[in-house]
Amino acid sequence: MNAFEIHGGKPLKGEIIPQGAKNEALQILAAVLLTPEKVTVSNIPDIVDVNKLIALLGDLGVTIERLSKDTYTFEAKNINLEFFQSQQFKSKGGSLRGSIMIVGPLLARFGKAAIPKPGGDKIGRRRLDTHFLGFEKLGAKFNYNAETSFFNVDATNLQGTYILLDEASVTGTANVVMAAVLAKGTTTIYNAACEPYLQQLCKMLNRMGAKISGIGSNLLTIEGVSELGGTDHRLLPDMIEIGSFIGLAAMTASEITIKDVHFEELGIIPNVFRRLGIDFERRGDDIYIPSQANYEIDTFIDGSILTIADAPWPGFTPDLLSIILVVATQAKGNVMIHQKMFESRLFFVDKLIDMGAQIILCDPHRATVMGLNKQVQLRGIEMTSPDIRAGVSLLIAALSASGTSIIHAIEQIERGYQDIDIRLRSLGAEIKRIDAMPKSH
Repeated sequence: MNAFEIHGGKPLKGEIIPQGAKNEALQILAAVLLTPEKVTVSNIPDIVDVNKLIALLGDLGVTIERLSKDTYTFEAKNINLEFFQSQQFKSKGGSLRGSIMIVGPLLARFGKAAIPKPGGDKIGRRRLDTHFLGFEKLGAKFNYNAETSFFNVDATNLQGTYILLDEASVTGTANVVMAAVLAKGTTTIYNAACEPYLQQLCKMLNRMGAKISGIGSNLLTIEGVSELGGTDHRLLPDMIEIGSFIGLAAMTASEITIKDVHFEELGIIPNVFRRLGIDFERRGDDIYIPSQANYEIDTFIDGSILTIADAPWPGFTPDLLSIILVVATQAKGNVMIHQKMFESRLFFVDKLIDMGAQIILCDPHRATVMGLNKQVQLRGIEMTSPDIRAGVSLLIAALSASGTSIIHAIEQIERGYQDIDIRLRSLGAEIKRIDAMPKSH
């Protein structure tokens, strides 16, 4: 079994370039199914979840050419619709949560689709209702077979309509948008997600010939068109990686420059790190973080303890709450972390407590962190990564800790972070890949 061995407690230094955005990639790659023409996509991260979706597109009959490490062309001219009923599709689609994203484009272009119940992180329930309620509003008929764990969807006559989404789901909005672009008539989606990756998808679809207005707001209007053409698209840098590197710099008192961050697309993220007391400056489109011996958590105006909670965009992304929690363990002051969207994402705090952090897990959604102000260094331990974001949070904790840490189940981390050990070593981190079985408890 692969694991990371980390010798922590030393400052890092240098420049790092964030990878392309994983969550944008899963939407953009699905959108190539909307046209028989060639689509070129660049800045694609070389990570497991994205590579699985690319392989799945190939199995469906998409002609794929890899032009460089991060650039591919896709041509969905000859799609094999029979593949949906195969056992191979069930096993491949079921192991990847992003596979749900191919349903909207397939319904739009071919009038039918099937999808096994997707997998992914064990971070609590992640409903798919928003996707299917949206398809149903457009005229699709679907049915879930509990015995086979398959969703079968028929959409031979999609009609534009008014849709009020039951939640501002990013993947749900993206899927319904992709289904609606080729539907007859006008579709209005209210309570639409509006995060940058969704905006990127809509802009790409418009370049392909779609007619989407209201981009960047929670009210999208889509005039259906009869067909879409090819285009070129470049993914944004991954905002979760950017936030992770800001947190890493603070925890390890490192001087790090994060390159080409598309600062305007980061929304509230930089301000949240500033409220933890982290200094940084914008230099062009880079973020420079100086080495800081200490950082102090802000309070609310009335002096009460700061609460940092996740919310739909433009609120704070839930994917960075794990990072914020770890960074707070070495800050001066206290903070309440409130994870509203997923009920199991805070369960990794037991590992941080074992490392010496002062954290009270109030319930599955809330944790109070009492910062150690770097007076007491975390200590290295052996631990297992439960999901992508917690895994990187534990990796940051290990890099700041004294002694040696072993992190097992690093395939969880590598589902979302490309060549993370190589890139960290370029900053001076002592991290290496080893073969190790986790200790039984």
